[in-house]
Order: sequence, then C-alpha cells, then structure tokens
Amino acid sequence: MSPDPAEPQRLHDLVEAFAQTAQAVIDLARSCGDADLAHPTECPGWTVHDQISHVAGVEAWLAGHRDPRVEMPPYEHIRNELGKKVEYAVEARRGRSGAEVVAELERVLAQRLQTLRSPAMTGTSIVAGPFGPDEALKVVLLRTFDVWTHEQDIRSALGRPGDLDSAAAAAVVRSIMAQLPKVIARSAVLEPGHLVVIDVTGPVMARQGIQVGVDEQGRHLGHATSTDDSVQLSDPSVGRRTTISLSTEAFTRRAAGRRSVSDTPYRVVGDDAVARRVLDAFIVTP
Repeated sequence: MSPDPAEPQRLHDLVEAFAQTAQAVIDLARSCGDADLAHPTECPGWTVHDQISHVAGVEAWLAGHRDPRVEMPPYEHIRNELGKKVEYAVEARRGRSGAEVVAELERVLAQRLQTLRSPAMTGTSIVAGPFGPDEALKVVLLRTFDVWTHEQDIRSALGRPGDLDSAAAAAVVRSIMAQLPKVIARSAVLEPGHLVVIDVTGPVMARQGIQVGVDEQGRHLGHATSTDDSVQLSDPSVGRRTTISLSTEAFTRRAAGRRSVSDTPYRVVGDDAVARRVLDAFIVTP
C-alpha cells in the first residue's frame, strides 16, 4: 500500500515538497522568542536554534557558501566523524541571533529553489548533494527527509504539531518503508519466514509487509511482500505474522531515532517480542 496522500515522485513535485517544509521551518523560527529558541529538542544536544542553524548551514553549503572553521568543543552528543562534520555548521552559528540565522536560511533557500526549479533541471541532472554530487531527484529526497525531520523536531519542542499530512511527510514515510526490509533483516533477528506488517495509520497512511529469508551463506535477507491475509493462509512458505500499527508521528519519530521504543505508542497483533525486536531495530537514515 502506497502512502496516502501519495508521495511526490516527479522532481518538480518533490522540489515543492522540500520548499514547503523548509518554509515551515522559517515560519516556525520567525514565531520564536529567545526562550523558544533555547528549548532543547529530541535531537540530542540541539536546541531549536541549533535545528534552524543546521538547516541553514546545509542549504548554504549546497548553495556554494563555506563557513569559517571554528573550534569544536568535545560535545557528548557527537559520536563519530559524520556527527562532527554536521556540528560545524551549527557551532559556527551559535553566536548569531535567531533572526540572523533565519535571514540566512531565507536567502540561501531562495538560491537553492532558483536552481532546483530551473526548466533545464531534470531528475537525473547532477547537483551538489550532502554526500557529494548526485542526481537531483536523490538529493532533493535526502533534503526533504532531513528538513522535514528537523521541522518535526522543532514542532515537538515547541508543542506545535503540524505538517504530518504534507507531501514531505508522505515522501519521508515512503523512504523509511523502502529501507525497512534491509534494516529488519539485519538487526531484528527474526525467524526466517516470519512476516512483519508495518501499518502506518495516519494522517499519512501506508502498509507494507516484510518477510525475512536466508541466502545460501546463511545471511538473513528481507524483502517487501503482500500484506493480504489470503497470501498468508495459502502460501506454506509463510510463517507466523506480526502486525505493528503506529501513527505517522510515532512511525517517523521512532525511525529517526528521536524516541525510544518505550516512548513510542504502537499496537501489536501477533508476537509482542517480535514487535519489540523490530522496533528496537527501527532506525533509518535519509
């Protein structure tokens, strides 16, 4: 079952989804006072101000701007080199006011959208991406996933829910679903043949079955499969079945690693222990 509303698939539609979630970050930021900007978020170590700085910093870098090098304190939330690289843009903006960071984000977003909305731009055009040059469709999906996730970080910190039914939300749900077979097979330690159904109940609705098998080397492999009950009953190769139902918010917050399994509301039909192992493994990246 594809997400409902349907996720944007053409470059033009995905660019507009990206533009909408980036503008939402700007609008939220503009409404914040100093106390709001200082609120901690579910992203470890980052305040609302830091979230805005991250979005502004990445978009500035993709637009061709370079930050001055800064000394990086030994923050506890930095776990690896990638985390350190991401933190530089945030650290470079910690001495700036919220208004200054928002103004920068507005400027660089206008530059980025002018590039991405060019009539000559196609899904396979090569553009600057967070991990190096890549096809425009892939880069915009990565940026939509990242910016929407940080928009939700800000909304959660401020107690202002929203945009859970947007085109960007649908793109994020589909991106997570696409990664789940590999993630579950690799980390959930399920019995081969067990069918796991992930049911996202809304506002963005999606449903996908993942079945775990074993290759010739004994490695666990996961693949998307039907969630139709008739397949479960008629196919002798299908083992037990566990269905996990979550809201769009619970699904995306857990997948982003923002909330523990204990803090994630979900319902299970089937094996509770299997559901817990799946949700323990349930963290994906853009």
